[in-house]
Amino acid sequence: MTATTRPMSPLGEARFDRSRTQGHGLADDLRSFRTAVSLGWSMEANWTDPVLFLIYSVAKPIASALILVFMIDVIAGPAGQPLRGFVIVGSALWSLVLSGIAGLAWAVLDDRERYRMLKYVYVSPSPFVVVLIGRGIARLAVGAMGAGITLFAGVVFLGVTFSLAAVDWPLLVITLVLGTIAILAIGVLMAAICIQTRQDSWTYPEAVAGALFLVVGAVFPLSALPDPLQVLGLLSPLTWWIDGVRQALFPGGTSSIGGTGSAWYRITGSLNPSDGQIVIALLATGALVTLGSAIAFRASEHRAKDRGTIDRTTGS
Repeated sequence: MTATTRPMSPLGEARFDRSRTQGHGLADDLRSFRTAVSLGWSMEANWTDPVLFLIYSVAKPIASALILVFMIDVIAGPAGQPLRGFVIVGSALWSLVLSGIAGLAWAVLDDRERYRMLKYVYVSPSPFVVVLIGRGIARLAVGAMGAGITLFAGVVFLGVTFSLAAVDWPLLVITLVLGTIAILAIGVLMAAICIQTRQDSWTYPEAVAGALFLVVGAVFPLSALPDPLQVLGLLSPLTWWIDGVRQALFPGGTSSIGGTGSAWYRITGSLNPSDGQIVIALLATGALVTLGSAIAFRASEHRAKDRGTIDRTTGS
């Protein structure tokens, strides 16, 4: 068997083999993605006991949902019972949104500010955005656990009427897939911002999520907002995603987009959007957000390299 040797220079010295740094395309990207997901999960769990981590992960979304439900009960009394499902679904889904938006941005900040590893990750052969998305998927998985248990608690303990036979499964699967892509796209956009910012960047993801929470119909219909904010909400893929999941889980339930006093009704003349309109709007707005985040990330990445913020620790 002939041993593999490195190319030799005319002087007899081993030359640098550039192909070794270029990897093997998709296979290496998938391996990097799996490694990033595994690393992200370990970091999110803080290398702790899985049961203890599960309890910690679901306590916050369940507590948030309970607060909202009790507020509705106090304000609306028995008339607020039909709104429990509306609030539970919105609160559960919002834990996914917060996890996805914050996950990628905090991955940048953790590696740069806390672990001082961002510059080493960035110069590795793996595409940086693949590593970021892998870390974001791990945090999304944490949010998905909290969302699932929040829905379970709403059905079992809070009297939310739910039937598996009534679920619109095709609509549910389509909206979940498209919504997850949109959430990751917004997370990439936040990572693009945080990769070139300095101090106080830790609060940016939650600040953006808090602003979006107001206009996407998470826990109250858009019709409660002024028309300009309603139109702004209609331009967000998160609005269509949340309403699509609601309609899939509770067909014929209260819509967060339509209604007699909504901008949707005044613009289109229809009381509520149909399932097909929800999917088309989610696909269109999600595609625009994904394209915009890709362009912004590339521009931000170029600016960060030019300004040297990738390997700069700001002390935030």
